[in-house]
Amino acid sequence: MLSTQVIQTCIEDLKNITKVELTVVDISGNLIAATGEETEVPLEEIERFTASEAECQTVSGNHFLKAFHEMEAAYIVICRDVNEDFMIAKIAVSQLENLMVAYRERIDKNNFFQNLLLDNLLLVDIYNRAKKLHLEITARRAVILIEVQKEKDNGTMEMLKNMFSPQSGDFVTAVDERNLIVIKQLHDNEGYEELNEEAEMILNMMNTEIMVNGKIAYGTIVGELKDVSKSYKEAKMALDVGRIFYADRDVVAYNTLGIGRLIYQLPINLCKMFIEEIFGDSIPEELDEETLNTINMFLENNLNVSETARQLYVHRNTLLYRLEKLQKATNLDIRIFDDALTLKIALMVVNYMKYLESLDY
Repeated sequence: MLSTQVIQTCIEDLKNITKVELTVVDISGNLIAATGEETEVPLEEIERFTASEAECQTVSGNHFLKAFHEMEAAYIVICRDVNEDFMIAKIAVSQLENLMVAYRERIDKNNFFQNLLLDNLLLVDIYNRAKKLHLEITARRAVILIEVQKEKDNGTMEMLKNMFSPQSGDFVTAVDERNLIVIKQLHDNEGYEELNEEAEMILNMMNTEIMVNGKIAYGTIVGELKDVSKSYKEAKMALDVGRIFYADRDVVAYNTLGIGRLIYQLPINLCKMFIEEIFGDSIPEELDEETLNTINMFLENNLNVSETARQLYVHRNTLLYRLEKLQKATNLDIRIFDDALTLKIALMVVNYMKYLESLDY
């Protein structure tokens, strides 16, 4: 049910406005919250009132009012036997009942979205439960996945809940200890640019507000509630692919993974066969940072020797020497487009194989 702090805040707010003292106990007579001194009421009186069908009554100079949840008494609000106080107590009862409904709905929504993300619901259950929870079926949504280190996390979940409001159609949840999930609802005029801005904003808030680092990925925008799990799987893949092939990116989008997404889905045996066909017995070991930087810069500049040499701040002949040295080590001349593409893919496959070997099975 509701936390003691929530109930205490509720009745204190009423007291600050109305100056009326209120006490809240559970149906067993245990004190939950009070704005002043606890109202002394014999336990037998509380038990008698709880067992009765009456919603309110006056006992020992105090008004007793029941707060119901799902047709059963959950709390008892107590105030003085004064008409003005009685009206405020009725307001308190209404507030508590609304809070219990909202709390229950939030718990139900959390359970629903967790099962939806994990594909634990039949299609008919998705539509039936969504209707009961007042969720739009055809709204445009996308899943944003935030990878956190639980032991170093300092309130990322609370930060996300403050950033994304259920009133806007957004929802924040988690299905494991490593990742937090934002199910973002988008307007018709919003697309991937706005989604990327949301992801960047989350990253900036994590870095500046709670001083933690993280990786963020998001899936494609889907048009129906039943497809939210698809966006979640895409975001998970984007997080893994980004970790393997795009380590320099803190925000990774599924629709920008390119060839990395293709390689990620290859079986390990096929990867080994490909590498052996390309390099034979002379599979290159770890390439040094200078060589990798040269390869990447050369490819980024569309195999342009002069421009690559300029950006690397080296003489043209020095660059050519490096390329020839690489050719001897790999039997690939990356000045030729086909060889350049082959080496790029081969290096990505090697990184993928190392990633698989590093996993604990």
